[in-house]
Amino acid sequence: MVDQSARQGLIRLPAPGARVVVRYLIATGEATDALGELLGADDQEVVVDGVRGVARIPVNAIVAAKQVPPRPQRRPRLPE
Repeated sequence: MVDQSARQGLIRLPAPGARVVVRYLIATGEATDALGELLGADDQEVVVDGVRGVARIPVNAIVAAKQVPPRPQRRPRLPE
């Protein structure tokens, strides 16, 4: 098992404003993802603005995190 301080050093995040996905553990022990714009990060939490709202994720709950490509542009509908 990796201790928390070592695990925190493994998470690398881009600068705020980038699109990210953060996988983290919830109270039940299951993992969930936050996908959206990185608003900020410090030693205590990571803040992601996603489609479900703003997620404040404790650093010690994070399993993995990475930058992802920008959201694809929606294609215009063709007239029928």
